[in-house]
Amino acid sequence: MENQESNKFLGEEKISKLLFKFSIPCILSLLISSLYNIVDQTFIGNSNLGYLGNAATGVVYPITIIAVAFAWCFGDGAAAYLSLCQGRKDIKNIDKSIGNSILITFIISILFLILGFVFKDQLLYLFGASDKSIFLARDYYVIILAAIPVYMLGNSMNAVIRADGSPKFSMAATAIGAVINIILDPIFIFNFNLGIKGAAYATVIGQIASLVVSIVYYTRTKTFKLCKDSFKINFTVFKNVVKLGISTFITQMSIVIISLVCNIMLAKYGASSKYGSDIPIAVIGITMKVFSIVINIIVGIILGAQPILGYNYGAKNIARVKETFKKVTIISIIVGIIATFIFELYPNIIISIFGSNEEIYMEFATLTFRLFLMLVTLTCLIKMCSIFFQAVGEPLKSAIVSLARDILFFVPLVIILPKYFGIKGVLIAGPIADILGIIVTVILIFKFFRNLDTERNNNQEVYLKQSKPGVIITISRTHGSQGKAIGEILAKKLNIPYYYKEMTALAAKESGLDKEFVSNINKSKNVLHDLYLTTSPVKYAIEAQEKVIKMIANKGSCVIVGRAADYVLRNNSNLVKVFIYAPMEYRIKKVMEMYNDSLVNAKKNIEKSDKNRASYYEMISEQKWKTLENYDLCIDSSIGKEKTAEIICEYIKRINK
Repeated sequence: MENQESNKFLGEEKISKLLFKFSIPCILSLLISSLYNIVDQTFIGNSNLGYLGNAATGVVYPITIIAVAFAWCFGDGAAAYLSLCQGRKDIKNIDKSIGNSILITFIISILFLILGFVFKDQLLYLFGASDKSIFLARDYYVIILAAIPVYMLGNSMNAVIRADGSPKFSMAATAIGAVINIILDPIFIFNFNLGIKGAAYATVIGQIASLVVSIVYYTRTKTFKLCKDSFKINFTVFKNVVKLGISTFITQMSIVIISLVCNIMLAKYGASSKYGSDIPIAVIGITMKVFSIVINIIVGIILGAQPILGYNYGAKNIARVKETFKKVTIISIIVGIIATFIFELYPNIIISIFGSNEEIYMEFATLTFRLFLMLVTLTCLIKMCSIFFQAVGEPLKSAIVSLARDILFFVPLVIILPKYFGIKGVLIAGPIADILGIIVTVILIFKFFRNLDTERNNNQEVYLKQSKPGVIITISRTHGSQGKAIGEILAKKLNIPYYYKEMTALAAKESGLDKEFVSNINKSKNVLHDLYLTTSPVKYAIEAQEKVIKMIANKGSCVIVGRAADYVLRNNSNLVKVFIYAPMEYRIKKVMEMYNDSLVNAKKNIEKSDKNRASYYEMISEQKWKTLENYDLCIDSSIGKEKTAEIICEYIKRINK
């Protein structure tokens, strides 16, 4: 019960206190990361480079986002895999996942560097460089690109440091790079008169410092050690790393798409306006980076709320889920309103931080802050709700909320509206996308809360059954092979306890989570991702389930169906592992009989169920499901469930002689 007690505070502690505890570190970490995106533009704008310098960095920014998308994909994936292996107490592949992540990140970074140099001008023009800004963009880009392996490796390794139980060290590594960048920017730009090259050098040196700090940590890690073999490519391990990191990659690439389309439209319609193409691109770059501060505060708050939401949703403590959601919503609205107030009333103060006081520049910058960020409060709520859906295990809704605003609405609007409103069309695309996005978000949120079954409870009393010493029989089965029924018949024949649904109820009681939530774990497509999160209810449920399986085995001879029990009890000397299978035609027939399915639906349900069981088993054990040599006895149940149970009984008698 130790794990249950250690997590109980998430369901009992005052929510405002929990939010403060979890959210503040997240906010600080994200704000430190934001500094890298803002510092260069601040000093460049206040140099003799002015808005052209900021336009140049704005052009390069989306290209670096592509690089970091790969780095975070592999880094977050390795971090997830690290925690996943820790959870199942399997340390043999941890070093391989991290070593492979570092190696592949390095290989991708070299390819990125080569392609980046070969298609240098094409990329810069694609992302909005003009004939005026191309020379500055090229100077900045070449230096940043030359250090792209450093940048990618630093970001990738940093994620693993967090997962290794050192979030403060991870934050310190990022902070050291940011501070060095801040110190060196004015020295290189003004004292050494290096201009935009100085800003690039300062950024690169900061990145090198962050990487060095990360490398130092890798010599004193807590839960893994790298060796030469860690860097040998293992495609099975790396495939799982990519699976766990792909959502991060998609999120980052959506930012690239938005930036690309926005810059193209600004350059096109800006060229035919009084502002030209460089001023709009410089201003939108500043606007997005200032806006990222607001969004990072919101993201920090809701990320801090994730463990509270996840645990209480899993426990079906809906009152606390609603209370947490309400508090986070209120905070998000307050942050959004304050930001809107500043952007609408005092845009000049913000803009002046980034230099360049030319009248026409200030005019467009003021217009951009007041129009483009007009409904920033709605953007905050959309982002908050997207992460909320992640926390409660609704990845599809999370993706819909996020992509609806950014890809489905903003991108088409930013292409269509300038045809009618000129360059202002680009700016008003933002608030219109916010309105459409919040409509989708509100519909999904209301539907989600309306569908919550507040009647569910975990009060059903289930007890472990005392048994006699003897064999523990685990049954794995394909869907439709009647494995459950065979297990029940077998238990009656041997006069020993039978566990199937009882395991779910006991695990729910052990973890404090809802019985149906625990029951549905092996049906979730997001289990692999959720399991690595220390505060994920999926992790609690699986840990409780494994503990219950071991407790059942300690009570004596029994039959246990499903839940990877054969792997959990692999060290038991009196274990017999049985696998039940049958031809597809037989299974389809049985599914049609049991569930009154049509032929088509029966086949689909079998395929889906088998796929989910395979994913769950491989995630728990890192072994292939349905690999016959992993079992002591494999039986084709098409001979009939009674006959199959008799064969197993006979096998048990023979091995006990």
